[in-house]
Amino acid sequence: MNDTIRRFGYPDTLLRSYDHWVVLLRPAQPTLGSLVLAARSEATAFGDLEPAAFAELGQVTADIETMLGKAVSFEKINYLMLMMVDPHVHFHVIPRYSGSRTFEDSTFADHGWPKTPELGEAVALDDTQMAAMVAWLKEQWA
Repeated sequence: MNDTIRRFGYPDTLLRSYDHWVVLLRPAQPTLGSLVLAARSEATAFGDLEPAAFAELGQVTADIETMLGKAVSFEKINYLMLMMVDPHVHFHVIPRYSGSRTFEDSTFADHGWPKTPELGEAVALDDTQMAAMVAWLKEQWA
């Protein structure tokens, strides 16, 4: 796994692994169910990915949207390819909704709705919350 994947908590945050991609829980949650979709390769430019990675991306995004639809009933979904600090190809997947959602004892408001997500307003998960959310989202995927 590349350094970007490890920086987002792999393997503890791993939700699903594909041939060319991994789906991770985003440790800082701007909205409930925020994820990181990361390429398994060492590519640091989107256009440098293998054609097979692009082919698989359609299935991966469909799976993500089905799972997050069940889990958080998002109204929109944003795929943000920021790659400013972490160099390897990855997207921040931010489910968007009006109002808020609750998981266990924490509330997750979409502070930017309906405009740009406010990533600085993210709820930072502790290790216990992260493990619980990973388990919950894996159940939603099944």
